[in-house]
Amino acid sequence: MRILILCLAIAVAIWAIALGALYLAGRKTAAKELATLLPNLIQLFRGLIRDPRVPRRSKALLWFAALWLISPIDLVPEFLPVIGPLDDAVIAALVLRHVLKKAGRGPIEEHWRGEPATLEKILRIAGVKG
Repeated sequence: MRILILCLAIAVAIWAIALGALYLAGRKTAAKELATLLPNLIQLFRGLIRDPRVPRRSKALLWFAALWLISPIDLVPEFLPVIGPLDDAVIAALVLRHVLKKAGRGPIEEHWRGEPATLEKILRIAGVKG
């Protein structure tokens, strides 16, 4: 348990340093996007899971993705600046691409609480054109 807490503390410290570095480098928008990406994705998935326009199979994928996002185990460790959240973003993008095909863009845009530009970047990763 101590090792898990230590790893989590190190990950949070490196994440905070990355945010600080982005902010000090004048990339305030990028820092804000990084700081809010995970909470915004979790809120989005929670909203989509409750939305009646989203098919059951898509909701099962959303549950998988939500568990993936909150899981401390990742393919790429979160504490690695820039590439750390990449596996989360790819999983989110693939699931959103599926939901987009099944339920349409409307539910995704309605449940997104972050910056619209961030959602567009995620959808671009998923291969969805504006």
